[in-house]
Amino acid sequence: METILRFRKKHLSIPDIKVFLDGKGYDVSEGFIYKICDENGFARLPKRSKRERQELMGTSGYADVLPASESQMHTFSCEEKFASKGVGVLCFLPFIKAYGIDVAIEKSSYPETKQISKLNSILAFVALKLSNVQRYGQDDGWCMDRGLGMFAGLNVLPKTTWYSAYSSAVERKDNVAFLKSLNRIFADHGLLSDTANLDFTAIPYWGDDDPFENNWSGKRSRALISIQAALAQDPDTGILCYGDTTVKHDNQNNVILEFLDFYREGTGQNVNYVVFDSKFTTLENLGRINKHGIKFITIQRKSKKLNEKIQQIPPSQWQTIRVEKANHKSRAVQYSESTTINPLYGDETLRQIFIKGSGIKPAIILTNDFSEKVGNLIRKYSKRWLVETGISELIHFFHLNRNSSGIVIKVDFDLTMTILAHNLYRLLASGLPGYSHKRAQALFDSFIDNYGDVVVNTFAYSISCSFVTEVYSM
Repeated sequence: METILRFRKKHLSIPDIKVFLDGKGYDVSEGFIYKICDENGFARLPKRSKRERQELMGTSGYADVLPASESQMHTFSCEEKFASKGVGVLCFLPFIKAYGIDVAIEKSSYPETKQISKLNSILAFVALKLSNVQRYGQDDGWCMDRGLGMFAGLNVLPKTTWYSAYSSAVERKDNVAFLKSLNRIFADHGLLSDTANLDFTAIPYWGDDDPFENNWSGKRSRALISIQAALAQDPDTGILCYGDTTVKHDNQNNVILEFLDFYREGTGQNVNYVVFDSKFTTLENLGRINKHGIKFITIQRKSKKLNEKIQQIPPSQWQTIRVEKANHKSRAVQYSESTTINPLYGDETLRQIFIKGSGIKPAIILTNDFSEKVGNLIRKYSKRWLVETGISELIHFFHLNRNSSGIVIKVDFDLTMTILAHNLYRLLASGLPGYSHKRAQALFDSFIDNYGDVVVNTFAYSISCSFVTEVYSM
């Protein structure tokens, strides 16, 4: 009773209290918890938003009320029933099994311990990403939720210090090899097209030391001390197929070449098309890409020099086309096409397309594709917003920029786990009519963020997965 009252004083709801008590093996009902609270004069809690409840659940201080259990492998050797706020993440287990992601993890070079295998270790990280945990902080409530633990094949998730210790043993080569194995899986399932959209993002650093460089942050419209990361995304499925946090100013121009090598080694084939901002690389590298037979589209955005060029184009050289947008509506775009030669690019000719229109910033599209129609090229570049949307999602929902957390996680490993979690949400969305283009936050709010009772029987762990599939299909 004393434990229930101490939790209530921290403004936890009755379902939240039951989740924590179940995590310690206490067999009490919500009715019993309500009776104790009512008899001791506790009124009903005021209505709170999901965000407020999530922040409360992530507040430190629960360990002094009820210390979390030690994490250990779940044997599924006896029947049991418990409440969980993280029950929704179990919906991702069928995807992990069906696509062979569990096999890829087991074959990876990630470390493991005698107590926790590499599969359970990686799933412990992914569980937090999928459940929108904002940061790895001391004594968070998630380490008492048995549903999250079951997702990782454990009784409960490990305590926070374990995450830091595990991350410190991971190297960049481990992440690269694992991302390549994921790409093979997605390519075999037809989830990677012939095109990749690439972009940089700045992951802010808020620590006291400043070992990082100044990078431009589009979200904040200023340069700040940060880790510069490169990402690549398939424009059709939204699958992220590459991530690298080791980018520095002196090597950022070569990231695209490194990506092309990575993609070829991972899938066994070349990507046929790459789309990116003009600042992503140099004209010399564009010439190298062209010699390898790879098509590219890049764009030079609005500038004083560009405006002068546009003003010099006679009205007779402008044509109008309608380009379909993502919502199946169309907009009018004016374009003027020509060719150009630049010694830095090489001896080949570049195709340049000037575009302008209502609500469109003037720009120049540069490409080595002379066979594609102008409308298709503009449409192909317009899909590049998906990678920008994906980056925004990584920053906001998966909390990639929380690298100032009290528990230190290597950023490159954190990015790799973020990519895996992001792709699992894309797999989930692909099977939900009307939700295929929804972002992770909307999917989480609609399907994942729910309390539930988990029933474990003694047949087999696969029965648990079957049960989750039934929940997912309802």
